[in-house]
Amino acid sequence: MRVHVVSDVHGNSRDLAAAGAGADALVCLGDLVLFLDYADHSRGIFPDLFGVANADALVELRTARRFEEARALGRKLWGELDRTGVSRESVIEGAVRRQYAELFDAFPTPTYATYGNVDIPRLWPEYAGPGTTVLDGQRVEIGGRVFGFVGGGLTTPMRTPYEISDEEYAAKIEAVGEVDVLCTHIPPDVPELCYDTVARRFERGSAALLHAIRTTRPRYSLFGHVHQPLVRRARIEGTECVNVGHFNATGTPYVLEW
Repeated sequence: MRVHVVSDVHGNSRDLAAAGAGADALVCLGDLVLFLDYADHSRGIFPDLFGVANADALVELRTARRFEEARALGRKLWGELDRTGVSRESVIEGAVRRQYAELFDAFPTPTYATYGNVDIPRLWPEYAGPGTTVLDGQRVEIGGRVFGFVGGGLTTPMRTPYEISDEEYAAKIEAVGEVDVLCTHIPPDVPELCYDTVARRFERGSAALLHAIRTTRPRYSLFGHVHQPLVRRARIEGTECVNVGHFNATGTPYVLEW
């Protein structure tokens, strides 16, 4: 059995279309939407609306953890758009819908997917075809192994679209229970797995996920979210914990075989 796993696609539909080649199934751990590419500030919804110079400024503020100034810049730019009579919600949703149409069309059959923190779950049913199974706090058997899926991220100052409370996230982890492969968008709360060496900050990992790994001991814990982690894998209580990579940048899926 061969399963390919991707995460943090962020608009890379070209490589996504080839990601399932040679695999029995594709697993996607979310973040399909590209709002702003931190490596190439000309790509994404934000620069399309406000230009590359403003994207440069926003990335600089966020990287320096000057979140209040970043929000102030965002309010100024969105305020200017609001004054044109255009609804920001309709603009963002229209851009996300265009990306989703292209990305979901690129998924092979079968694909098993969960949400990332920048995704908009309510839109997924409109784009997920019959070959794509969307799971969140749920389990599925793939090739004789049980896979559990928990999507989204925890609340942060970034206020991305699908952030939930620690309690809600823990409830989804508990609902999944004992599995062979535990698939999440965010990592367990282990410092070296959560630190982004380029953004120079710790992303939020889940303590509930770490507890589940230690108590239920799945064969694998697979996740993304941290684009340039200090370490990409760690072994915890017999579980191989793997950051499957920033697919937007690498275009290469993680391969799981048994």
